[in-house]
Amino acid sequence: MGAMAGLAGAGLMGPAALAQTAPAAGGGGRLKQSVSRWCYGKMSLDDLCVQAKAIGLKGIDLLDEPEWEVAIAHGLEVAMPNGPGGIKDGWNDPANHGELYKKSMELLPKLSALGIKNMIVFSGNRRGMSDEEGLRNCVSGLSQLVPAAEKANVTLVMELLNSKRNHKDYMCDHTAWGAALGEKLGSKRFKLLYDVYHMQIMEGDIIDTIREFSPHIGHYHTGGVPGRNEINGTQEVNYRRVCEAIAETGFDGFLAHEFVPKGDPIQALREAYEICNV
Repeated sequence: MGAMAGLAGAGLMGPAALAQTAPAAGGGGRLKQSVSRWCYGKMSLDDLCVQAKAIGLKGIDLLDEPEWEVAIAHGLEVAMPNGPGGIKDGWNDPANHGELYKKSMELLPKLSALGIKNMIVFSGNRRGMSDEEGLRNCVSGLSQLVPAAEKANVTLVMELLNSKRNHKDYMCDHTAWGAALGEKLGSKRFKLLYDVYHMQIMEGDIIDTIREFSPHIGHYHTGGVPGRNEINGTQEVNYRRVCEAIAETGFDGFLAHEFVPKGDPIQALREAYEICNV
């Protein structure tokens, strides 16, 4: 599957149309929304939590262990904590399994004790490996960890990333590959993190892909295409319609904003909340 320039059924939405269709901030739409910490690195975590909660967000994404209780103290969920390992060195390489397993087994009880429901994982880069071999290796490694995740009531969530522009050589770069991994693991405690920004670059066909693979998706990320900036009418994805499609699947997890604001960061986050508050 190649990258597609357009989004099926999606067009740009101007400010006037947004004003007519978006519920007021704090109106409590069908999707729980979160924000990725790293995109707001110039703010303290305390300030980000205060601002996010005032807007109507329910969680914070991609927090390290020392940050978890800060978000919880503000009445927010740690919607997606950072897990063991990095993007390039993941579960597709058996040489990484021992260390990833060890670190995961240290994290899972801590996550469970705080009621944190997810932990991010990565496939790793190909480095000449075929998709079939990488799939087998991921199954071999993660199948050892899944029972512990089930016991801890924590879902392992593998992120889909584009290998075209941002993460060259990353293996889990198509939804079908990630879903095949989920089928082979056969556990409700393994899901995909469907990043709309990344998958628009790799696949396009966002809405029908979400409909087809929704049982395998446990978390969503946003970001404007191109550039990973604001998700308003300055970029190519109709996030309003995408979020309606997500809600129509009955999704009850988090949709997190993972874009780097060009303008006022809080205004951008508030606007994103309103666009996605369907």
